[in-house]
Amino acid sequence: MYDIAIVGAGIVGLATGRELLRRHPRLRLAILDKEDRIAAHQSGRNSGVIHSGIYYAPGSLKAKLCVEGRRALWAYCDAKRIEYRQVGKLIVATGEQELPRLQKLWERGLANGIEQLELLDARGIREREPHCTGIRAISSPATGIVDFGAVANAYAGDVRDMGGEIITQSAVTGITRTAGSMRIDSTSGSVEARRVITCGGLYADRLAQMTGERPDPKVVPFRGDYRILKPHKRHLINGNIYPVPDPEFPFLGVHFTPRMNGEVWLGPNAVLAFAREGYRFTTVNARDLVETLTYRGFQRLARRHFSLGMQELYRDVVARAYVDALRRFVPELRPEDTLPGPSGIQAQALTEQGTLIDDFVFEGSDRVLHVRNAPSPAATASLAIAAYIADDASKRFGL
Repeated sequence: MYDIAIVGAGIVGLATGRELLRRHPRLRLAILDKEDRIAAHQSGRNSGVIHSGIYYAPGSLKAKLCVEGRRALWAYCDAKRIEYRQVGKLIVATGEQELPRLQKLWERGLANGIEQLELLDARGIREREPHCTGIRAISSPATGIVDFGAVANAYAGDVRDMGGEIITQSAVTGITRTAGSMRIDSTSGSVEARRVITCGGLYADRLAQMTGERPDPKVVPFRGDYRILKPHKRHLINGNIYPVPDPEFPFLGVHFTPRMNGEVWLGPNAVLAFAREGYRFTTVNARDLVETLTYRGFQRLARRHFSLGMQELYRDVVARAYVDALRRFVPELRPEDTLPGPSGIQAQALTEQGTLIDDFVFEGSDRVLHVRNAPSPAATASLAIAAYIADDASKRFGL
């Protein structure tokens, strides 16, 4: 019998297990995951950006935990000798109509306590990114890059070193309350634990429903496809270049991201995935797709953003259109300068009203704690999220 079983060996689940064992060294803890390796989905398929925390509403969990988590992640990487780079970020306005939104973002960054923010004019943009065109930008030096797969592996090593178990190839099929414990049924057998924490990412809603929690918010999978800048064109980009977020579009938009291995990723776009693990356009899971298309919340979202959704889909299949969206910032870029890149899936929680939830969501009962929504910047914030969950678990579970 375990004291706590965590479902999900992504970066949040691993960080949570690490933090609980750090606080409670005698805890008998296991982390279960359906894959044959850790961090197989969102945690191992993201852009690798260490976010500063500028985007998130002041006072929100995202704002608080991103800023705290970023600082904790820097310290952790230093201690573990995991390489990261503070390459910085420019959030670039290319037209006058974007300036009011840029100003609001600037004010939000100041309210969130983001270090060393600076407003740049066109000349300042050129000094930092000589190939980038814009009329004004926010410079965020606190933004960096790291290999989050390496971070997740380090967390897993900590868990094992402190006596925790990581059980892979164990897809959870049911969670049942018994007289004094919770039985977790999986494809590799059953385990019992006094308490359960789910960090299931793409399957967060289904895991919550296994324990009788409400079906909302429901996970809707969105695929992001990247393109990669050819090596001889990498000189076009020094650091992260992002657009000013559009409030009419629920995602950040295509951007430029340097990687730890020297690559430069372009994108991602954001299109509905036809499967929760639909990393290719042709991957379809009937259950996942029907569940999404028949969900009233998705239907309302689709009606509201139909035109934008069609534009994203068009760019997904037409490389020239994809690159045209990027040329707004780097006019020298040409379709022949890019190659098809990897894809990732973002598990986005959606309400029945058709609203994408814009904050982390944690909920549960006396024996169970669910991470219901933890999209970006969850990797950046992972250590702070883990501390938040550990605080909650200590009270909820009487640790």
